[in-house]
Amino acid sequence: MIYVVIAFLWTSILLYLILGGADFGAGILELFTSDANKTKTRKTMYRAIGPIWEANHMWLIIAIVILFVGFPSIYTTMSTFMHIPLVLMLLGIIARGTAFTFRHYDAVKDEMQKIYNPIFVYSSFVTPLFLGIIAGSTVTRSINPQANNFLDAYIFSWLNAFSFAVGLFTVAICGFLAAVFIIGQTQEQSERERFIRKAKAFNIMAVLSGAVVFGVSFIEDIPLTTWVFGSWPGVAAFILATISVIVLWYIWHKPYTNTMRFLAGFQVSMILFITTWEHYPNIVLLKNGDALSLLEEQGNAKTIDALAWALLLGSIFILPTLVYLIYSFQKKPATDKT
Repeated sequence: MIYVVIAFLWTSILLYLILGGADFGAGILELFTSDANKTKTRKTMYRAIGPIWEANHMWLIIAIVILFVGFPSIYTTMSTFMHIPLVLMLLGIIARGTAFTFRHYDAVKDEMQKIYNPIFVYSSFVTPLFLGIIAGSTVTRSINPQANNFLDAYIFSWLNAFSFAVGLFTVAICGFLAAVFIIGQTQEQSERERFIRKAKAFNIMAVLSGAVVFGVSFIEDIPLTTWVFGSWPGVAAFILATISVIVLWYIWHKPYTNTMRFLAGFQVSMILFITTWEHYPNIVLLKNGDALSLLEEQGNAKTIDALAWALLLGSIFILPTLVYLIYSFQKKPATDKT
């Protein structure tokens, strides 16, 4: 049953990167939108993410619960040594959600909108930035369980060039996902073309920031190149991701909205696969040369069995209702302004 739990953990992280990433990306798009187009962008985003935006955080909650229940030592290590970026990420989620709610549903549209808007867009940038920093820090071997001072234990465990490069790469991915998703939500051809241009721009930024990640990994002696190109699954995933990028650029101006979304999500899934396959089952690489393994650090066998059954049974209820929720809002008439 441990492999069922691991599969749910990996899937929940992937879905949070794709769905939550597109959610965060909506604010990132607004941040990089001219003042003349900000109002149009907000209206389009409300139609796209307004009804279901809160459901996206379900995947993060599931991942945290799996770590807390099934892998307590891994949860403890990450929440201890990564508590600063974790708190900043969670504060970003709270600030972003609060600003989104008040600026959209506030009964009185007053000067406070000038406060809600920057909170929303900047927290949309900061949250995935720290999400990427946390992800990057798990493989840099910068977490030192034997640290005997505050800086080594709680600052230098995540404050490094590679982690920030991964954070910026995550931000670019989120903007790219949002632009691709919103293309299908536009009602005017001019708007569609505008979001296609943004999707192209963020796709280029993702490729460039990804190259920076590889460059920094070489400087800081992180074997990222080996993880990606050191085995045939990694090479195959890299080739498939590259092909999907080429196909996506070929169909930008064709009416294949769902295909675009699939290809964008596929690229993210290949990126996650590449970065986790080679050092699986190790999920956190420590400074002393040790690693926290999903197989060695698992909880009690009965706890794992109960968790696996809870996840399997819960998915029977959660997934169909979530699909129906998305489907029902996607079927709204194009003239609906609500």
